[in-house]
Parts: sequence; C-alpha cells; structure tokens
Amino acid sequence: MEKPLYGRILLKLSGEALMGKDLYGIDPGVLAEIAQEVADVHRLGVEIAMVIGGGNIFRGVLGASQGMDRSTADYMGMLATVMNALALQQALEKHGIPTRVQAAIDMKEVAEPYIRRRAIRHLEKGRVVIFAAGTGLPFFTTDTTAALRAVEIGAGVLLKATKVDGIYASDPEKDPAARKFDRISYLEVLQKDLKVMDATAISLAKDQDMRVIVFNLRKQGNIRKAVLGQPIGTVVEGLGDVE
Repeated sequence: MEKPLYGRILLKLSGEALMGKDLYGIDPGVLAEIAQEVADVHRLGVEIAMVIGGGNIFRGVLGASQGMDRSTADYMGMLATVMNALALQQALEKHGIPTRVQAAIDMKEVAEPYIRRRAIRHLEKGRVVIFAAGTGLPFFTTDTTAALRAVEIGAGVLLKATKVDGIYASDPEKDPAARKFDRISYLEVLQKDLKVMDATAISLAKDQDMRVIVFNLRKQGNIRKAVLGQPIGTVVEGLGDVE
C-alpha cells in the first residue's frame, strides 16, 4: 500500500465546491464524488479533519454588502456551514466512514460542541471530524477557521481545495498567460496580496509554520496525490524552504 506523507490532515472545502454546475445548494453527485475521494484517503490510514464553507447557501460578506448587519450575516453563514457539514457527514457514512460534526456554536441536537481534545480523540480512533460554524465568531472566514483548527489538532498539512490548480500571479481565467507558482512563501502571498486565502489565515499559518497546499478539487484523485506527497498544486511554506 502507498505510504502517505502526512498522518493527519485538515482539508478545507468551499461551500461552492458542493454546487457543481448549479447556482445554489448541494449537488448530490458532487457530494458523492467528494465523499468517495475522502473515503479513499481515509483507507490509507490518514486521520482526516475537514472545514467546509457555506457560500453555496449563504455568504456573510455578500449579505453585509447588501446592507445587512455584518455580525448577523456572518452568523447566518455559520449556520450554512452546519448544513453542509451534515450533508457531508451523511455522504461519508454511506461509505462506512465514521464521521463526527463538531460545531463552534452550541446546537447539541445536530452536532457535538467543538472540544479540541475530543476532536483529536475522534481522529485517533479513525473518525473523520468535520468542523462547522466557523470559529463561532463573526468577522472570521472559514479559511481562518481551517488554519486555526489545523494548528489546534496538530495537522501535518492544510489542504486548500479550490477550482484552479494552484496559486497564480493573476487570475488564470482572465489571463491565460498568468504565472503559476509551484512553491511560494507565506510572506510573498501576503506581499503580493494573492487572494487564495485571506490574510488572517495565511498569517496564522506563517506564525505556526503550517504548510498549505492549494490544489484543484475538480480533478479526480488530487486529494490522494496531495496526501501522498506527489507534486500537485502550489505549496505555501516558510521562506527558508522556498528556492
């Protein structure tokens, strides 16, 4: 059996990843495909934690831009992430993968409260843990949640799944000649204001030396490749490690 490079990972998915070609909501086919890929990685013996956004249902920043109070909008976005987490939990359990949802907002009827030591124990027992409701506080994105939880649980890497195959100097959908970075430092991401993750998330990853790999979720098998250490996407790490 192939040997994973990382024993414990934090996989960050956007809510939009669940939409497929739809404009809203959850595409059951896409959900099943993601669950299958996560299950394949789980069978390698990797401990998997996940954070998923809620933009396919409600995006707090968008609500605030339309005149809604930002705190209220962000709390609504947190609730959207819980809906996605529950859908993903069910999809994973159809593959026989025991899964727990831990929410940063108390909602004991549908999810466990987020308790770091309990989350680590679940991982050690082979359960996938999905962290929902962000940090439980407004003004923090799910990217920041992912960086925070990755550090808290001692993950070996933060895998940021996107719709493009890495970090580019400019938008590759608008500029076909855009340069792709194979490796880049945290500081360069911040200085160039590259929008792959928000500045708070990147700064936290930098402070704690948490490696981030940005890759294309749409290409089948990419989560497995990232976990096995195969060259894929863009690696974000300390300046001393970048050529």
